[in-house]
Amino acid sequence: MNGLFKAKAIYQNGAFSSLPLSVHNGIIVSENVNSAVVDFSEYYILPGFADVHVHLREPGFSYKETIKSGTLASAHGGYTAVCSMPNLNPVPDSAENLKKQLDIIERDACINVYPYGSITVGQKGEELSDMEAMAENVIAFSDDGRGVQSDEMMEEAMLRAKALGKMIVAHCEVNELLRGGYIHDGEYAKKHGHKGICSESEWAQISRDIELAKKTGCSYHVCHISTKESVDIIRKAKAEGVDITCETGPHYLVLSDKDLLEDGRFKMNPPLRSEEDRLALIEGIKDGTIDMIATDHAPHSAEEKGKGLAGSAMGIVGIETAFPVLYTELVLKGVISMEKLVELLAINPRKRFGIAGGTDVGESADFTVVDLSAEYEINPDEFYSMGRATPFAGKKVKGKIIHTFVGGKKIF
Repeated sequence: MNGLFKAKAIYQNGAFSSLPLSVHNGIIVSENVNSAVVDFSEYYILPGFADVHVHLREPGFSYKETIKSGTLASAHGGYTAVCSMPNLNPVPDSAENLKKQLDIIERDACINVYPYGSITVGQKGEELSDMEAMAENVIAFSDDGRGVQSDEMMEEAMLRAKALGKMIVAHCEVNELLRGGYIHDGEYAKKHGHKGICSESEWAQISRDIELAKKTGCSYHVCHISTKESVDIIRKAKAEGVDITCETGPHYLVLSDKDLLEDGRFKMNPPLRSEEDRLALIEGIKDGTIDMIATDHAPHSAEEKGKGLAGSAMGIVGIETAFPVLYTELVLKGVISMEKLVELLAINPRKRFGIAGGTDVGESADFTVVDLSAEYEINPDEFYSMGRATPFAGKKVKGKIIHTFVGGKKIF
């Protein structure tokens, strides 16, 4: 859609202004070369959000989500780019297996999808994947859902990733510290007789990986951090010049284990931690220790999520609720600015992962149109995702996605 896009305010070049946005042949241009005017004067235009941690479940688990439904859900949430995790069947551990996913993306995706290659074969942690054969077609390498337990294997993976100019994106978890836990090892677990996951299971492996990143010079990114210790360790590593970034999820910034209910929609990995941890994460996004917010959108079937905290599968959906929840809880309550939220959801993930698109001149016209005054209640029945399990069901929020454009084309 070519034309001059007018809005109440448009985020461009790191700030909001009232100047219109010119789009020609799917690219943001400096001057209007088309007389058509698209009037969004009641709304705000933001760069399309980029989520570096999404489970699209296809191939292998299309009863949970498909690339078609997952990318429609992403567009509904204001996202124009997502990075798809490798917990699939077959696991993308070779060029042949990766191609099965790439073919579906080409056929069905309505936004930009960048797949990960796995670090190890079958994500089993026993031998490294064919990283060289996949490098050209993956955004980075990850064994998300599982921590790489072997120090030697992670070091070798980092060396190979560095040689390929790719990042290692790590789910950090020490298996021997899990001890059958499934929620945070805190007050709620003790009070209700649940098995807890200790914080050390996360931060101990981050500490190990940081030492390996120092040794190898590999670019390293930590998935979904949830503990105060993780924030402190990463802050220190950044001060020492380690090439490290990290993400956290909306739910870890807004909820803690005091909000838990006996319901599978509150079960994810890592789990909701203590209020002290939540506040440390807030400080981490404020001071730049935490670079970006990723949803870890992880759809499951109703049956898989209907077995309470103990029996339900790990994972919640989040790509359709991230912006309104964060805008309502962080921006409107004065915790962070709107500009900071845009950095966390759109600017920083694109910079770190080399994802094109946005609202600056010369970029692909990937943007979202938002009604910041719209107030509504989150209703999972209105999701485009096949998943419905969210701890935010029934929550009253402000900030509704009105349209999403990819390459100047209206997708939602």
